[in-house]
Amino acid sequence: MNSPESVAVAKQSSALGHYIDGAVVPANGRHADVFDPATGQVARQVAMADAAVLEQALEAAQAAFPAWRDTPPQKRAHILFRFKQLLEENADRICALITAEHGKVLDDARGELGRGIEVVEYACGISELLKGEHSKNAGPGIDSWSELQPLGIVAGITPFNFPAMVPMWMFPLAIACGNCFLLKPSERDPSAAMLIAQLFREAGLPGGVFNVVNGDREVVELILDEPRIAAVSFVGSTAIAETIYRRGSAAGKRVQALGGAKNHAVIMPDADLDIAANALMGAAYGSCGERCMAISVAVCVEDQTADQLVAKLKSRINELKIGPGTDVSNDMGPLISRDALARVRSYLEQGVEQGASLVCDGRELKIPGHEEGFFLGACLFDDVTEQMTVYQEEIFGPVLCVVRVPDLESAMDLIDRHQYGNGTCVFTRDGETARFFSDAIQVGMVGVNVALPVPIASQSFGGWKRSLFGDLYAYGPDGVRFYTRRKTITQRWPSSGRRERAQFSFPSGQGS
Repeated sequence: MNSPESVAVAKQSSALGHYIDGAVVPANGRHADVFDPATGQVARQVAMADAAVLEQALEAAQAAFPAWRDTPPQKRAHILFRFKQLLEENADRICALITAEHGKVLDDARGELGRGIEVVEYACGISELLKGEHSKNAGPGIDSWSELQPLGIVAGITPFNFPAMVPMWMFPLAIACGNCFLLKPSERDPSAAMLIAQLFREAGLPGGVFNVVNGDREVVELILDEPRIAAVSFVGSTAIAETIYRRGSAAGKRVQALGGAKNHAVIMPDADLDIAANALMGAAYGSCGERCMAISVAVCVEDQTADQLVAKLKSRINELKIGPGTDVSNDMGPLISRDALARVRSYLEQGVEQGASLVCDGRELKIPGHEEGFFLGACLFDDVTEQMTVYQEEIFGPVLCVVRVPDLESAMDLIDRHQYGNGTCVFTRDGETARFFSDAIQVGMVGVNVALPVPIASQSFGGWKRSLFGDLYAYGPDGVRFYTRRKTITQRWPSSGRRERAQFSFPSGQGS
């Protein structure tokens, strides 16, 4: 019979390590458990990096940077094209890892990966994206132009809810721009990132350009304080985003930190309520509500609208199929962890205590054969008010709150008062309403009859207010700006044989 000590050693020997300098680095030292959310059982362990591991990754990136910086953008693009092809060829493997460690259904994992691949595809156009500007004869015999140059070593710290897509918001563009990248994925579902790193290497990426360091808060703090890292991208909760922004900025880094959300959908009396209800089901309960763009508040204009919408949602919730993400017939899988399940349950209790009507209560859901899994049924609150905790805070679970207001102005005031400004949408048949809402609402991403207005890869993703810390959004044109710095060069070649006097006035284009 195996002793507890031998079992622990066996787990450590099979634990997930790191990916540094083009090779897997075996696990050593501290470890953390990675769970299968559908069973509640430990599936594997993952190594927790320390200062020595980070130093190894930094040395690899430092060694790789000079040659990668000087690699022509078109050659970088060739590697990205091959990487995109490998991602598509290995999509089933990647999605299986996402579902096994996050719990989301396979169709959702495929959608996540597809969105990430779109950013890789955008990065394949890096030769065009890095074009600067040129001004001939900016002054007498003077030419001036600008270039976009890489920062050096940059890092990304990514959340559990999109273990493939969010990292791909960051590293494809950063690497295409000539930087070396250090990824710290979530320790809850790290396997997809490790496989993706190996595929990038197989595509021809030189060792050291892309490194994956698994870990927890300890390595995050080391990354934030490390002077060789020029920039940090982060996606996660607002409290942590603000801390990372302040600490990283204080250390002289460029920081882009995307935080939390409380996304509202406004349902007008003229809306097609069947379309709205179907859209809300996917936006509120897809991925078990663990999305920063999830709709968690439906703001119904007039009581009749709310009554009809709640009835339609209740009917659809009763038809939801919930179970392991590996079953393609299921609509929703489990939450990521036991802690997440307990946290969402506590919000449900607070909502009831504070007077909201719990129309659909998913707390008693049991999945045969998966009784220890982290499952929670879809929940629906009605009669929610602005003062309630379930309205104010990001729940990050399968909970939709219905708030009733008398008119569009009240709905927009409600949204504008909220601390978060990530995404919002309006359901209406009226063009004037849609145009006014889109123009005036104080939110970064807006949908009209689109519940999840996530920008495409050639745009950029980011919110307003306490949903974003920093000046630049993720991916798209802002991603190129974030991972480069502008250099302007002014050049003059005097005419041969022409003698000139010293000039003491400030130079301008008007001189002779």
